[in-house]
Amino acid sequence: MSDPNLVLGLESRLINAWPSFDYQTYDGWMLRLAGGYTKRANSATPLVPGAKLDDALIDHMIEQFLQANIRPTFRLNGLQDPGTDEQLKERGFLEVEPTRVLLAPIADDCTPDSDVLLESEVSQRWVQGASHSYGGDKADDAMLIQIASRIRQKAAFATLHLDDRPVGWGLAVAERGYVGLYDIVVAPDLRGIGLGRRVVGSLISWGCREGAHRAYLQVRAENEIAGSLYSTLGFEVAYDYTHRIMPGGA
Repeated sequence: MSDPNLVLGLESRLINAWPSFDYQTYDGWMLRLAGGYTKRANSATPLVPGAKLDDALIDHMIEQFLQANIRPTFRLNGLQDPGTDEQLKERGFLEVEPTRVLLAPIADDCTPDSDVLLESEVSQRWVQGASHSYGGDKADDAMLIQIASRIRQKAAFATLHLDDRPVGWGLAVAERGYVGLYDIVVAPDLRGIGLGRRVVGSLISWGCREGAHRAYLQVRAENEIAGSLYSTLGFEVAYDYTHRIMPGGA
């Protein structure tokens, strides 16, 4: 079983590093809404050990999601009451996207890659490069820049250049001795040659300069390639979380 204090500490940093537009709190749960862009910013998450749900609370939060035209989603990080997952399952909520939160110590080398540009403010250029390389439901420039512009902690927006071409992107957010890594992505035609490792290394080096002693990130459990990369960089599983979503659209 994961340490509840570690989970809560990382969860609070995750919330600060990836802001939503609307926050609502209910009996140990936080419901976040951000226009449907990424599940972690559009879900109800327990933030108190043993947080419980009853049918009335579930119904109320479902209503809040639907009013925002967002599919009701519960993000279960292990802090919830042990019966919560089965409770949501019985109500028809489907399990999707099991995810791991990984943690690694930071070495003393604080020197970033000279080919990686690190900027303290988000730019339209960074947003376009990152979102277009992601593609799919994350290819939304307007929504990404809205979220990134709301970050109030120290941040670094990384762009890796190869022969003057931008080919890799990533975001780091430093808070209270930790640096979180987000939106690590490489141009689709150049994946598998170590460019992502260079982006990650530079963001960790930036975090080192900001006084961070640990780095954390999130990766889907099914993403074995990314998991293998992060393992070679010293990351280990801190805890797992999963999502329970209501079937159908919002």
